Amino acid sequence: MSALPFKLNQDRRHHIPEQKRKVTNWRDYDESLRRRGSLTVWFSDEAVEAWAAERRTSRGGQPAYSDLAILTALTFKAVFRLAYRQTEGLIGSVIGLLGLDLAVPDHTTLCRRAETLEVPRPKPRGDGAGGGAGRDPGPMHLLVDSTGLKLYGAGEWLVEKHGTKRRRSWRKLHLGVDAETGRIVAATLTDRDEDDASQVGPLLDQVEDPVASFTADGAYDQESVYADVAERHPGADVVVPPRSTAVPSATPRPRRRSGTATCNSSPRRAGWAGRRPRATTRAPGPRPPSAGSSA
Repeated sequence: MSALPFKLNQDRRHHIPEQKRKVTNWRDYDESLRRRGSLTVWFSDEAVEAWAAERRTSRGGQPAYSDLAILTALTFKAVFRLAYRQTEGLIGSVIGLLGLDLAVPDHTTLCRRAETLEVPRPKPRGDGAGGGAGRDPGPMHLLVDSTGLKLYGAGEWLVEKHGTKRRRSWRKLHLGVDAETGRIVAATLTDRDEDDASQVGPLLDQVEDPVASFTADGAYDQESVYADVAERHPGADVVVPPRSTAVPSATPRPRRRSGTATCNSSPRRAGWAGRRPRATTRAPGPRPPSAGSSA
């Protein structure tokens, strides 16, 4: 059995500090973990009436199940990661437990209808022009992050077959997502060495709607990020956790972390937890000559 990739540097992993999280609301946290395993399934009256497909007047066979019925079955398939036959059995069990008199689509019908089924997409944000269609046209809550993409060449199957190593190309995809609709509203593609904070400006230039908050991880804790957000969307909240190496800023700025208003005037992360920061020592190096001493 080959070793996992992260075990290649096992002898040097003791230098990496472990992340420590202190749970203060243990009762609520424990209850939330239990609720993650609960399952409640119900069929509304509208769904029961729309389970069978409407009759059509054109020539050909009549469909037995509506798109709603097929979409419900395929949703169970995706959530529980089942095959088509297991999906048919699960839908039949749920309908039987609920005591509903509904026909169960077989696995061949699910497989055939899945190729042409149109999945409804989230509604776009409204334009605010007097009750138009769409969601609330208010300010957007923007979520920003990046992910790595590995580029495969034409001969990758030979590498996989013969087990040889080959240099691969990597790219970094930066995404901006609307927290309400889940739609990707901005995207940039850069090299793997590109800093995440440098792409905040290009991402914000692609966002047409006003932004109420900008949320990202600790990699975006840089002054340029705050400047880009303040320049393009004045008044937007920047929700970014501080880095472990955070230092005092020349102009302390209030920021939000875990729902608590704090300030980045602490020299280290220990200050964020309410502890007194440890004293730092001067880096070793030559000292300037004192007065009266020879050079």
